[in-house]
Amino acid sequence: MTQLIWLRSDLRAHDNTALAAAMEAGPTLALYVITPVQWQAHDDAPCKVDFWLRNLAELSAELGRLNVPLLIRQAADWQALPAVLTGVCREHHIDCVRVNDEYGVNERRRDEAVAQALQGIGVTWRHHLDQLLFTPGTLLTQSGGYFKVFSQFRKAALARLAPALPPCVPLPAAQAPLGVAADPVPTGVSGFDTPSEALRALWPAGEHHARKRLDDFADERLRYYDWLRDLPARDGTSQLSAYLAAGVISVRQCLHAVLSRNHGELDSGNPGAVVWINELLWREFYKHILVGFPRVSMGRAFRRDTEALPWRHAPDELAAWQQGRTGYPIVDAAMRQLLATGWMHNRLRMVAAMFLSKNLLIDWREGERWFMRHLIDGDLAANNGGWQWSASTGTDSVPYFRLFNPHSQSRRFDPEGRFLRQWLPELDALSDRQIHDPSSAGALFLPAGYPPPIVDLGMSRARALDAFRNLEVTT
Repeated sequence: MTQLIWLRSDLRAHDNTALAAAMEAGPTLALYVITPVQWQAHDDAPCKVDFWLRNLAELSAELGRLNVPLLIRQAADWQALPAVLTGVCREHHIDCVRVNDEYGVNERRRDEAVAQALQGIGVTWRHHLDQLLFTPGTLLTQSGGYFKVFSQFRKAALARLAPALPPCVPLPAAQAPLGVAADPVPTGVSGFDTPSEALRALWPAGEHHARKRLDDFADERLRYYDWLRDLPARDGTSQLSAYLAAGVISVRQCLHAVLSRNHGELDSGNPGAVVWINELLWREFYKHILVGFPRVSMGRAFRRDTEALPWRHAPDELAAWQQGRTGYPIVDAAMRQLLATGWMHNRLRMVAAMFLSKNLLIDWREGERWFMRHLIDGDLAANNGGWQWSASTGTDSVPYFRLFNPHSQSRRFDPEGRFLRQWLPELDALSDRQIHDPSSAGALFLPAGYPPPIVDLGMSRARALDAFRNLEVTT
């Protein structure tokens, strides 16, 4: 029976559940569909689309070594996919289409529509667990609901993992040639600008680079991850998020790599390893939230009562935040890092998000959208979960009365101002003390070209607290 694997966010040959199942079941072809209008509707960043294409080209070569031809099709959006998939199946006499599951509302509706269309022409649909360790709906509270609190989810997940880890799927053996030519992978897509070569160089494509990055992190920085991860001037994180989001590496590969360096221990042993496993489980948790609470995929707050918050319409302040011109160096450096690299250090994502949603009292959805439009690792579940955590509108979120002070965050995690100087060269001449708060000496002494603060921290904190307190009173 001829198989078709429809690739989406699973751009790898190793440990690819659907690919392995397809090649075990029969002669296999692969398909990737380019949908630029859909990607624009989902705010996918140009650098992320470019990363997809570069990894797809690497994957095409790997599939070629397995004699699996990669077919490329293009459609405007996902509404056209039932016709595209049925057309490919008819053309190549496909008996079964296999996919690895995705979890957003639109993704699940898309797959339901395609599966129904395939059923109409007698083609079997098979979907596989690949992006996660647990199928959503199989890890539930005692009352049968989805977890809303990460610590409880983590406890249940570790209990499930302790007896046996999900194994990595071996690379399939090459099949006999099918006599079908692979399509060339385009180097660009209309509507998405090509990123700079400097940005591309930060994110080399292909499974080899992803696995090397994982091994280097696990061997060299994992043991110190619990404290290095908070220092933006240090190379202390794994830098794997883009590869995980695109499926160039799997969560199983990551988990096995860390456990091999931690004597197989999930919740003990090296503190850095334990903290990084927690980060993998946070990623898992937010994916489960997408399924259990679909409204978060639809631009809605997890905490329904927070929809009544009096968000401010302040386009000039929003633009200043977007371009790194707020007058708060740690926020501005973070935002400029995002624009230049397609990535932002995780602690700074929280600092920048809380500044927008609390100090500026601008709707978190504005920030969520801006991040997605620029992040090479943009992922609906993680990005939405992080923003709602920072804005105190989400599951397990930070209490509304906890606001990060950008000055103290800067002094604590970048004490010498190394990260600030990297991204804000106009502040380079300031002392290690003054660089965190250039306006403290007065507006006349601000370095040329650097703006004064766009908001007073004390006033903005009080404003945010009042907004949340009034919400409690009215609801």
